[in-house]
Amino acid sequence: MKTIYNSIREEVEKHSKVRNSVLGNVSEWKRSHYIILSEIIKDELSDAEELKGGKKFEIGNTISHVTLQRFFENDYQDKTHNDLRFLKTLDKICIFLGYKDLNDYIQSLKLNNKEKELGDGLEFLTKMVYDYCATAFEFYKNFPNHKTEIFKDLVFDGSPFLERASEFSRELCERDFQLVTKNNRSNYEVFDIHLVTDEPDKKILETQEFWNLLFKVGETGEEHFVNQLNTQIYFIRKIDNVWKIWDNYNPDAGRLNKKVEIDK
Repeated sequence: MKTIYNSIREEVEKHSKVRNSVLGNVSEWKRSHYIILSEIIKDELSDAEELKGGKKFEIGNTISHVTLQRFFENDYQDKTHNDLRFLKTLDKICIFLGYKDLNDYIQSLKLNNKEKELGDGLEFLTKMVYDYCATAFEFYKNFPNHKTEIFKDLVFDGSPFLERASEFSRELCERDFQLVTKNNRSNYEVFDIHLVTDEPDKKILETQEFWNLLFKVGETGEEHFVNQLNTQIYFIRKIDNVWKIWDNYNPDAGRLNKKVEIDK
């Protein structure tokens, strides 16, 4: 419970009534400061809804400055305290912080941590998709050089996605396709990314993507356009503790290859 103890202490220090008192201007609290803190907590608890009725007589509505000083200055390590008086003190501090009791504070802390982890994870996955699209655009800019190694940090070797993308792009490179980027003739946009599946070793993201690409064939100067707005689905896996793209559902994959075959 060391993390919980430290978290409670930090929240007490950040409490508006504490920050706006003399305690907010002191770097290190002494005995006299804990006396002030005891009075601040007493004033707040006297009006607390959670202590109206029988709960007030069960746990009281004051905390002595000695108890507070002990709580703030002791290192409780990772052991669990079963002392009823200690638990009642934690209950009262958590009520001072705006929670129902210690258990309510712990549940809230777990929920916040879970939401933070999910937020961080989604941010990481979203960045992976953006990075892949930027890398794909660079890949096209290298045509007719077929540099699939550019994807090694984002897509698993031997994955269905890499094999399929490599096959489509190799055909275009063999036909001497070159991407036209002058005057922003080719561009792309990714938006509306959201998480579809969230499992420990697999995530599925759905995106809306707009690709506007102009390719010119080497000697002939023949032009081929890709102009499409579609929904794409990325299958991201964790293998050997590494997250990368494993597969992708793109309804328009290979459309340019098919168009070239028809025009031949």
